[in-house]
Amino acid sequence: MLKISHVNAFYGTSHIIHDLDLEIRKGETFCVLGRNGVGKTTLLRSLLGIGVRTTGSIEFQGHEIDRALTHDRARRGIGYVPQGREIVPGMSVLDNILLGCNARTDRKTDVPPLVWSLFPFLKDHLGRRGTNLSGGQQQQLAIARALATDPSLLILDEPTEGIQPNIVEDIERAIIALNRDHGLTIILVEQKIRFARTAAHRFAILEKGRVAAAGPTSELTHELVHRHMSL
Repeated sequence: MLKISHVNAFYGTSHIIHDLDLEIRKGETFCVLGRNGVGKTTLLRSLLGIGVRTTGSIEFQGHEIDRALTHDRARRGIGYVPQGREIVPGMSVLDNILLGCNARTDRKTDVPPLVWSLFPFLKDHLGRRGTNLSGGQQQQLAIARALATDPSLLILDEPTEGIQPNIVEDIERAIIALNRDHGLTIILVEQKIRFARTAAHRFAILEKGRVAAAGPTSELTHELVHRHMSL
């Protein structure tokens, strides 16, 4: 579904991602791991074309997208849940979700029923301001907004970071269900090894903007975690 070939990424003159190669298969959850500051978010922003200069090739569903604008990549079927959620202030829960519909090519402007089945809390609070929700509820809202784009690939940047424990489990279950029950391909940046092992089919560990280790999740050993992720 997604092929990343010899990709380098830069913020100004700072070289963050170095000659990266990855392939994401249709129908899998792929987990990107690594310490803070190794380039995980930069990699995701490179895939979306958000504020990063890149070289190399990014191919999505057979089409080169490395020169495409961000909204064009979204319309091709890439949904994104950013770190920090980025809920729009002053807008209701419903209006935040419907923002995602702007990326749809079928011009539908209704909320997918899947959103309500995964996050029933949101349906009961459509008129509330999104920024008045708790952190975990805002994360549910950010995922719902991404699902409203009708994506074939969903990219999530640390979706359980800073979330209250009682909602973390709901979000983890929702992510697993999106992949296992609904066939959505997922790229997941995550620090929780337990969740990575539960949710992902394959993984890559980044170190200094390069792939330090990769493979099926069954090969995500304690030794690898200790070597590349321990502080």
